[in-house]
Amino acid sequence: MIVRRKNRKLYEVAKQLPNNMKRVPLLEHCVNFIGDSSARWEAIKELGDEAINARDGVTSIWLSYKLIAVVGDPEAAEVVMRTCLDKHEMMNVSRELIGNGSIFAPVAIWRPRRKFLAPTFAQKTLNNFVKVFSKQAIVLTDILNGVEGKGNFSIFEYITKYSMDSVCETALGIEMHTQSDPNHPVSKSFNEFCDLAAGRMVKPWFHSDFLYKWYWEFPKYASSANVMKNFVSEIIRLKRESMMEQNNNEQNHEKTECDQEMGRSKSFLELLIESGGDRGFNDLELQEESLVMLLAGTDTSSVAASYTSLLLAKYPDVQEKLYREIQDVIKDPERPLEASDLPKLKYLDAVVRESLRLYPPVPLIIRKVDKATTLPSGVTLVPGMGAVIHIWAIHRNPKYWGPDAHVFRPERFLEDSLKHPYAFIPFSNGARNCLGFQFATMSIKTVMAQIIRRYRILPPTVPDGEKTNQLTDEELYLKFEVMLKHGGNFVLQLESRK
Repeated sequence: MIVRRKNRKLYEVAKQLPNNMKRVPLLEHCVNFIGDSSARWEAIKELGDEAINARDGVTSIWLSYKLIAVVGDPEAAEVVMRTCLDKHEMMNVSRELIGNGSIFAPVAIWRPRRKFLAPTFAQKTLNNFVKVFSKQAIVLTDILNGVEGKGNFSIFEYITKYSMDSVCETALGIEMHTQSDPNHPVSKSFNEFCDLAAGRMVKPWFHSDFLYKWYWEFPKYASSANVMKNFVSEIIRLKRESMMEQNNNEQNHEKTECDQEMGRSKSFLELLIESGGDRGFNDLELQEESLVMLLAGTDTSSVAASYTSLLLAKYPDVQEKLYREIQDVIKDPERPLEASDLPKLKYLDAVVRESLRLYPPVPLIIRKVDKATTLPSGVTLVPGMGAVIHIWAIHRNPKYWGPDAHVFRPERFLEDSLKHPYAFIPFSNGARNCLGFQFATMSIKTVMAQIIRRYRILPPTVPDGEKTNQLTDEELYLKFEVMLKHGGNFVLQLESRK
């Protein structure tokens, strides 16, 4: 009786939020997501279009027996994100790696951890990290000299290693040197885990750990997660030992203070170990939060910077305007970029924002509806549902972005303020927004400025030498692998500005 009444309420909500996508018995709308990562993205994109065109920007889908509201309007998104704080069980596909890491943890775990985490992202700390970003960006551009003028290559592979080295040095306090090691096991396991997790996410029958453990790909899924967990666990052990040794050694302690005065910045891991004293994070909690920073910090920055590179190749006039701004702000071509330069690079900021608007690395997030939630339209979501915030759709909703919502036009971020605070949410918004959003954007802007200073980014060529590819299309060819990736693997060319 209770189950029947609960399902009756779900069907009543579904009738108010219709969807025209293909639907079959048992699988329901899941049939649209069958296929490779490109097919998954086409279904997600179609779902976003359904949301934009629906009444008040909200539609719904059945993933087998689960009803999910899909939000493509900022006003409805604000209500859901302020009311529904728990992440949906669909996101448990990452639990094998990050456990109860704060990005997907239940509210009871997330809330106290957030209090410890928030102070570590202070602006002063982030400004000190720009030195690391700049150093690693110079390493990147030196390595790119090996592919400059030699035809097509994937810039994503290079930027991912830049991001991983930057995150490991700032978050974990170690120098990984993955940029100089093309076969680093952590980098390989990282990419494999993301691909497998994305496929699992859209298959509700595999949300259960019990069932998924019988699936043929589970050993690869668990193995890739274990490589990263063991790597971080060992770093934590070594970091605790070295910090304890410093605290017990007066001479080393004085040296540490000297290093601080000279500009050395403590890593996030050191700050977290110190933050709570004996009541701070234990080793498992440190491992979970470190993996969140490694996973989110590396992939988000890498994808965003790679999309920005593709768009600059597609729009050379924007690229040249950006180059002139960088030259005006950083007059000495050999001087490393500094934290004080970033606020002055306003057009760079607009370019990165517009890239994040059109191609958000995380195109959707999903929350659990644990209490009745009434949307601006009057429709009430009921407990037992999920709610997808379709960031891709919100960022392209013409009601808030105008008739040119699909056009790459950085100037829009210099001309007008947002029509709604939730109209631009590449790093989420509200209480559970991404704590590292400033970290990510500062890393992206630093590496893009360094690349543009040294190279002109060009579209890739086809065998006959004519510059043509997906960049000639209105929209880029995409795929969904937890993050939104380019189907052509971010292939382009570089030409030295010298």
